[in-house]
Order: sequence, then structure tokens, then C-alpha cells
Amino acid sequence: MPAKGKHRRPKSSPLTRSFVAAGTGGAALALPMLGATSAGAAQPTTAVAAEKAVAPTVAVATKVAAEKIRPVTYSVVPGDSLYKIAGKHSLSGGWKQLYKDNREAVGDNPSLIHPGLKLTVGAKAKAKAKAEAKAETPAPVEERPSSSDRADRSERSGAPAAESGAATQSAPESAPQAAPVYTNDLDGWIRESLDIMGREGIPGTYEGIHRNVMRESSGNPQAMNNWDSNAAAGTPSKGLLQVIDPTFAAYHVPGTAMDPFDPVANITAACNYAADKYGSIDNVNGPY
Repeated sequence: MPAKGKHRRPKSSPLTRSFVAAGTGGAALALPMLGATSAGAAQPTTAVAAEKAVAPTVAVATKVAAEKIRPVTYSVVPGDSLYKIAGKHSLSGGWKQLYKDNREAVGDNPSLIHPGLKLTVGAKAKAKAKAEAKAETPAPVEERPSSSDRADRSERSGAPAAESGAATQSAPESAPQAAPVYTNDLDGWIRESLDIMGREGIPGTYEGIHRNVMRESSGNPQAMNNWDSNAAAGTPSKGLLQVIDPTFAAYHVPGTAMDPFDPVANITAACNYAADKYGSIDNVNGPY
């Protein structure tokens, strides 16, 4: 009789599950109950996540920028100038921007505007805001190698690591505009004066100047009044717009001749005086 041996039940592995027998006749179908653990769902890439996060913000910013700047149509009234209109509407870029936006309507002379002229204030500014908002839309974020990865690849290739970023290039400067040429007659004198007035912010229109010149001197730049009260006081009225010497000296505009008989200097000084006293030469309809 063989010696009694100790029988130990072998321990099952923690990864083992019991088998299920199916059928008859001792045949069994082993069905393992433990399956492989599946990997979790992949997370969205950094680029996609960043794009989804930024897109709503950009859309809101673009909408706000577009709503902030609404163009308005302005009708010119007597005494107006591009300088005054731009200031009234707090237009970015001042009268120069207003002139640029309405050059087709105004013409080549920014000082030559007439009552009733329709100007659009803010139209180009709105288009510019839309363009800038579109330009600021960020491109999809790409996965870029770290600086250590770039340095490692550079060492293997023998080339120095390049710094990120593109070199900025300055925009080409626009070609300077040719200086205007004025005719040596009343039309040319008025137009030259209007250009100077536009740069100095002095209001006035061609019609307002021409009307007063014809009343005061009939277009003669050498005209002088030797009979009125000013002449009796020793300060006769002179030139196209009949300005006395003290007034000419007080309202002389730098860049013009210091001569009251000079037609451009006379017109510009007289319009400067009229703007101070009456708002504009356009508002003068008699002796002033």
C-alpha cells in the first residue's frame, strides 16, 4: 500500500477564471471570462482643441468690431470743412482720412466742399476693421517640436538650431505725389489758397471766396480803398478781399507772402479772419 501523500490544491492564478463546461459526455468548452482591457478613447489633438476654443472668441470680436463702426452719411452745411466734420465725428485719421474716404465725391481739392455735398463718414474704417479682424483669426495650432528636440536634430545633422519666427519686412513707401500747379489768375489763386487753408484747418469754399472777392475788388489784387473810414484812419483796405494792414498782420498764415497785395496771402489771411469772426468766409455776404 503506497504511502499516503499530501495532496495540495494548486492555487489558481489571479488572472485565471473558472471554466464553464457545456454539453454532455464529459466534453467541455472552456470559456475564459477575463478579457483584455481596452484602451480609452483618444483625446482630441491639441490643434483641434485650440481651434475650437479660439473660434467662438474670434467670431464675437469680429461681430463687435463691425457693430462698433457704422458709416453715416453727412450733408455739408455752410461753414463746414473736412477738418470740422472729422472732429465732430471723432474720426480716426482726422480730415485726411475723411478726404481719402470721399475723394471721389470731393474731387482733387480737399478744401473745396460745398453745402449739400454728401459725405460718408466711417465707411473705409468699417471695411478696415473687418479686414483686421479677419487677419487676426489665428491659424490652427500645430504640434511643434520642443527646443530640445530641435537642438538634438541639429546636432545629428551638423546644422545650428534655428530660432522660430519669420523676419519682418517693412512695407514699401508710396511714391511722393507731384506738387500741384496753379494758374496765375483768380481761379488759380483761390485754389492755392484753399489748399493752404485745408492744411491749416481754415474753413471756406471756392464759391464763398469767389463771391466775396468779386464784391470787394472785382478780382483785382492791386485794389485799394482810399476813401472809407479805414483809409481816413491811415489803414486803407487792400487786395482781393480788402484787408487792412493790422488785420493782415494778425491773421497772416505762415507759408504765404508777407504782402497784403499778394493774392494768395490776401485770400488766406482774410479767410482766417472770417473764420475767427464769422465761422467761415462762406458766412460773409457784405462788408466785414
